[in-house]
Amino acid sequence: MTKTLDVVAIGRSSVDLYGQQIGSRLEDITSFAKSVGGCPANISVGTARLGLKSGLITRVGAEQLGGFIREQLTREGVSTQGIAIDKARLTALVILAVQDEGVSPMIFYRTDCADMALAEEDIDEAFIASTRSIVVTGTHFSRPNSDAAQRKAIALAKKHGGKVVFDIDYRPNLWGLAGHDAGFERYVKSDTVSAKLRSVLTDCDLIIGTEEEIMIATGADTVLGSLKAIRALTPATIVLKRGAMGCIVYDGPISDDLEDGIVGQGFPIEVYNVLGAGDAFMSGFLRGWLKGEPLATCATWANACGAFAVSRLLCSPEYPTWDELSWFLEHGSKTRALRKDEDLKHIHWATTRRAQPDSLVALAIDHRIQLEEIADSVGAPREKISDFKVLAVDAAVKIAGGREGFGMLLDSTYGQKALYKAGYQNFWVGRPVEKPGSRPLDFDQLPDLGSHLAEWPIGHTIKCLCFYHPDDSAELKARQERELLRLYDAARTSGRELLIEIIAGKHGPLGDTTVSSIIERVYALGIKPDWWKLEPQDSVTAWANIEKAITANDRYCRGIVLLGLEAPEDQLVTAFRSAATSKLVKGFAVGRTIFADAAARWLKGEMSDAEAIEDMAGRFGRLVEAWQGVKG
Repeated sequence: MTKTLDVVAIGRSSVDLYGQQIGSRLEDITSFAKSVGGCPANISVGTARLGLKSGLITRVGAEQLGGFIREQLTREGVSTQGIAIDKARLTALVILAVQDEGVSPMIFYRTDCADMALAEEDIDEAFIASTRSIVVTGTHFSRPNSDAAQRKAIALAKKHGGKVVFDIDYRPNLWGLAGHDAGFERYVKSDTVSAKLRSVLTDCDLIIGTEEEIMIATGADTVLGSLKAIRALTPATIVLKRGAMGCIVYDGPISDDLEDGIVGQGFPIEVYNVLGAGDAFMSGFLRGWLKGEPLATCATWANACGAFAVSRLLCSPEYPTWDELSWFLEHGSKTRALRKDEDLKHIHWATTRRAQPDSLVALAIDHRIQLEEIADSVGAPREKISDFKVLAVDAAVKIAGGREGFGMLLDSTYGQKALYKAGYQNFWVGRPVEKPGSRPLDFDQLPDLGSHLAEWPIGHTIKCLCFYHPDDSAELKARQERELLRLYDAARTSGRELLIEIIAGKHGPLGDTTVSSIIERVYALGIKPDWWKLEPQDSVTAWANIEKAITANDRYCRGIVLLGLEAPEDQLVTAFRSAATSKLVKGFAVGRTIFADAAARWLKGEMSDAEAIEDMAGRFGRLVEAWQGVKG
């Protein structure tokens, strides 16, 4: 059978809730960050991020937490074919905190949980046959049903020519050897556990564990004694994890010198959180091992991935991507605290953010002042603006027809009902944070941006309009830039994408370098938005300069969308032709050209709901066709 996967991990999957107050006892934690957890689930994510084709065999509950695990793994590119949905049990849950350096108390909620109910019937032979290797984990040998499942997987892997990797993954309290409050306990000697794990060793090609895990695998009282006992049973490659000391790899006889093995490069970094480091380490080692790299290289990559994990808070969400790891191996870091390295932070963000279509056409109706003026001019109550924005969503839905690459810009002031409705569509959604018309830039009733953004759905993009011109005074520029920096920090802290809209033409002339120079300045500040929204340019040269400015500073930028400035349709189509010469212009976000006439007539009572929808849909549809026509 063709091997379509590189590795399939088997065993634990949970939702981890990490306390966000660092240096606190669990008793004092007030807020948590949610992520996918569990050793095999972490490994499946870690290897996928490093470019391997990975899968996971586990069980999750038939509820929202199980749905979260499956959806997140899909976003990471992990095959979920082997995930069974258990209608009788809940998804496992772990609550964790970083109380001190190297001290991370945790509570496992896994009484009769879904992943520990894994059974032989969950192991599909065709799925096992499709992978070059499987990873079995120690915890899932602790119960008869999950033990039988992993042993079946081992037999099938060997039958179909797959490699068997054993992550000893010893958690004493998951074997019933420690109390619920001892989730961080690493070692409790047990002849029963050792006998169980020892019986697995002969079938393995690669065995990885910490010093404590190597000892529990055989029951020997010393690390060296246990290594020799393992070697007496199997010729498998053995990897001894030693925390801050890196690792030693043994691929031949075990001498009397524990240090007599293969080592990789070490990476001195600040230890922030040790949880999940072993799974990141395994991911890095597997990337090299399954690609046929020298064992010293495998160890180096493993050490580097472990360094990323211990320098950050969460488990799998913090693991490096191949781009990130490659950058780090080539350039290193300016700081021992990798989570504070701006280059690494940006690569990590840009290579792990949620996937989006390569093109974007959006109906922009995040306007507030303009619609208030229309309502006031026709004597309509401003409250009706909210209902009109819902009609705009209906118009966009009509044109999108469920296709990807469509979106809307909507505000919270009058667009909350529309935001709810747009949330049920396959839409990209952007939301403004600027005070309408503000110059210098000010935020609309948002003195604390971070707290406000935390309330937004995770998929909503922050949109900020800044009226900025190179001829502005130094004082004005400084104030605007200070606010953009504050916004960028809030966006990254809250995990929301950022679209920066620059309008220069209202406050000075537009030349071939006007906007590109502004973009260069924003990048010089250290701000790297996910999107740019720009006004039409008068020349192909201007677009070329803009593209050059972006590509030179951020190869991960999603691109540019064109704004409309209430231009007539024919002028926008002309602007489309010029903008389409740049590969970075991915579409448009146009508003008043589409909705202004319908808004005035509907608010005045001269147009029905259906007529307003039809009018806006017609205008939006024509622009979509025009853009697709010039972009090809």
